[in-house]
Amino acid sequence: MKPLLRLKPYLLRYKRTLLWGVLTVIASNLFTVVQPMFLGLAIDELKVGMDTHSAVAGDLLRWAVIIVGFSVIAGVFTFLTRQTIIVVSRHIEFDLRNDLLSHLQSLSYSYFQNTPTGDLMAHATNDIGAVRNVLGPGIMYPTDTLLTFTMVLVLMLVKDWQLTLLALIPLPFASLMVYQLGKQVHKKSLDRQAQFSLLTTRAQENLSGIRVIKSYVREEHEIGLFSKLSWDYLKKNLVLARIQSLMWPLMFVIIGCSIVITLYAGGLKVISGELSIGSLSAFLAYLVMLIWPVIAFGWVINLLQQGAASMERLSKILDTSPEIKDTECTVRSIRDIEGRIEFRGVKFTHNGTAKPTLQNIDLTIERGMTVAIVGYTGSGKTSLINLIPRLYDISEGQLLIDGHDIKTIPLGVLRTHIGYVPQETFLFSDTLTENIRYGTDDGTPDHVQEAAEISQIAKDVLELPKQFDTMIGERGITLSGGQKQRTSIARALIRQPKILILDDCLSAVDTYTEEEILRRLRTFMKGRTSIIISHRISTVKEADLIVVVDQGEIVERGTHNELVARGGIYADLNEKQLLERELEEL
Repeated sequence: MKPLLRLKPYLLRYKRTLLWGVLTVIASNLFTVVQPMFLGLAIDELKVGMDTHSAVAGDLLRWAVIIVGFSVIAGVFTFLTRQTIIVVSRHIEFDLRNDLLSHLQSLSYSYFQNTPTGDLMAHATNDIGAVRNVLGPGIMYPTDTLLTFTMVLVLMLVKDWQLTLLALIPLPFASLMVYQLGKQVHKKSLDRQAQFSLLTTRAQENLSGIRVIKSYVREEHEIGLFSKLSWDYLKKNLVLARIQSLMWPLMFVIIGCSIVITLYAGGLKVISGELSIGSLSAFLAYLVMLIWPVIAFGWVINLLQQGAASMERLSKILDTSPEIKDTECTVRSIRDIEGRIEFRGVKFTHNGTAKPTLQNIDLTIERGMTVAIVGYTGSGKTSLINLIPRLYDISEGQLLIDGHDIKTIPLGVLRTHIGYVPQETFLFSDTLTENIRYGTDDGTPDHVQEAAEISQIAKDVLELPKQFDTMIGERGITLSGGQKQRTSIARALIRQPKILILDDCLSAVDTYTEEEILRRLRTFMKGRTSIIISHRISTVKEADLIVVVDQGEIVERGTHNELVARGGIYADLNEKQLLERELEEL
């Protein structure tokens, strides 16, 4: 139950409403527990009337009206209980879900590389739902049952303490049973939720990769894998259900034993004249009222154990600290950057790997320069540029922006002034306009049009059904690869960035369109820093500086003509691409 203590701040946030909820629970119980007393008095009055042959119809009607009236009032307070405690649980669920997403957004890029998306989705849906049950029914019913149990027990002791003690003999067995079964419920709930995460992950991957699945005719294969995971989830649910199914029947048996004891011992007292029939009837009614608290106790234990298991899983995420964040070293006075970048002896190693991805990186990029980074696949080009917006942090050395150590620049300020177009284009299921102006809060239609013109997506927009207001589908499925890339470039440009990073984002664009984009970019980015990664020599040959990366190190640098004359890796790449172009022309 320790993980549930993390919910204390959320409960304190709504303490006033919860207090009103508890007061309505108390009022509801007060009007409920006195009803058996009236029932006993009515029965005794009926017996006296039958013995004396006096009229009792009016008196019985009076008792009936009193009992029904008290029931109605208790019902009203029960309604108010749900309108306070249950409604608060929904508000806390809302807060918890938003806090979870907010925390996930703060985590570093590497966290999402190592955590399946489906697993996170399971946390945000199933686990938070289980926690909400603890905050709603898990608060309302324990409060209700505890008050009912206490009030009823006090009234039973007042009526006949000896009979009460006899009736309570079986109840310690109920506590022992709930304790033992509760431990099993907690363990099996963890297993079930873990399996649900696997199931959600598989479903998410199936839906995201549907084009690959269909292309390779693997539908039956995926159905089989999903069926196996579903079957395992079913089995874990059944194991948990079997444990839970034991609790209620055993509770009924225990209460049944209490009723048998009460009937026998109470019957003897009625025969001997120590107890009236009305008092025994009231006593039995009180005992019946204990059935729900005892059963609810077992049910609430189930909810608490499942909620604790889910909260334990959520806590692992909430306790994960972002690797990259603002610290006490951050200089809050920095509000802007100009775009001068300097690498000094930088070394970078991915988590979990022994060999450095980058090492001995010394590079100075002056403000306004266009720098191109080329190299063979896997040489470390993307890792190098990912250090600039701090998607990763360097392992050794220094990375400076405008002379400031990058770790002293507020993360929000740094990333706000960088326009980054990654290799893997991602578009949202929204209109083209919203995708282009996603990176800014003040993107006017004119700004959208300007960015679209520079990225050369504007001419394609004219062919779309609703032009800029066209819904482009999930991940931009209705657009071609080149259109997606140009939309992503427009999204980066609309931010008016001081540093623009293009990571091989022109690979799906034809050479003519590529030349137009680069020509317009040179005008747009004048006075700003541009960094371009590309496998095409035609893309990078006009850059002010070309850097060649191989096996994590900078091995060549210079202009296009200088590198071609040197006869190294760059010259080799250039020669191969010239040969490929000649073969295409032939």
